[in-house]
Amino acid sequence: MIRIEGLTKRFGARTVLDGIDLEIAPGERIVVIGPSGTGKSTLLRCLNFLDRPDAGRIVLGDLVVDAARATRRQILALRRRTAFVFQNYALFANRTARQNITEALTVVKRLPQAEADARADATLAEIGLADRGDAYPAALSGGQQQRVGIGRAMALDAELMLVDEPTSALDPEWVGEVLELLGRVAAHRQTMLIVTHEMQFAREIADRVLFMDGGRIVEQGPPEALFETPRDPRLQAFLRRVA
Repeated sequence: MIRIEGLTKRFGARTVLDGIDLEIAPGERIVVIGPSGTGKSTLLRCLNFLDRPDAGRIVLGDLVVDAARATRRQILALRRRTAFVFQNYALFANRTARQNITEALTVVKRLPQAEADARADATLAEIGLADRGDAYPAALSGGQQQRVGIGRAMALDAELMLVDEPTSALDPEWVGEVLELLGRVAAHRQTMLIVTHEMQFAREIADRVLFMDGGRIVEQGPPEALFETPRDPRLQAFLRRVA
């Protein structure tokens, strides 16, 4: 079980996360939806300290990280147990597709290079890029770059995969292939917390959907309930806008 307790983040006078509480069961796929600027991406970034929370606790099994007192060692331990898929791919431009995957394995997981190379090649085959391991990001399409980003997260075999708007930077022609790959990852019961604006994807992949507004979780539930019979007026208005 993964627990988030009272997670709070402020940027200056603005509170972006306002005491978020959440439990995530092993293998659960949770999708976060809501208006822009309501804290969805910040929630993901705070969960592995890309942005440091101002308050709250993150509990992954026996690891307890308190935002107010987190040490560097605890933050590194948290990052070893999570994986992040960025909306803008975040690939190293001077490294090949294979090297972008092995970098995380050797630095975060501390695998020997030979083992990291073997895992990277297996991952490239799984994401349909077995023949592109030596290609640099500039030679890859947007969809291929994002598949490498997802593959990098897959290879880490993390307890929690954090996926931040995985199709927002893509041309429409590449969206389908990226969502299909994430669907295959989810089918293996990878524990996932996904921020997306793709409502149909949320319906299909989620065990539970969270609607955030104003830095808080306003409503949550199974996708069929949340999309078909929303209770909160803010969620009702949001769904009318995105339908």
